[in-house]
Amino acid sequence: MSDTENAVEPEEVRHVAQLARIDLDDEEVDRFTDKFADILGYFETLDEVPEVDEEEELANVMRPDEVRDSLPQEEALDNAPESEDGYFKGPNVS
Repeated sequence: MSDTENAVEPEEVRHVAQLARIDLDDEEVDRFTDKFADILGYFETLDEVPEVDEEEELANVMRPDEVRDSLPQEEALDNAPESEDGYFKGPNVS
C-alpha cells in the first residue's frame, strides 16, 4: 500500500519515537517507516468512503425512573464478603 505519495521519512519516525521516548535502531526505523506509510494509506482510503446522511436526533427510549422500595441494608450486606460499620468493605488500594 506504500507509494511515493504516502512516503514517510525515517526522520519523521525517529521524531515520533523521540516524542514517545522509545529508542529504535535503524532496522526498527525502516520497519516503522513502512508501517506508518501503510497506515497513512489506510486513512486516505477512509477519506474515499462516501458520507452518509445524518441520522435524526436520537430520542431517549428508556423508561422513566420509578421510586421503589430498596433492599434492606442488612440483607444487602449479607451478600458482601466483608462489611464494616454498615458499609461494604473493599480491598485496600495503595
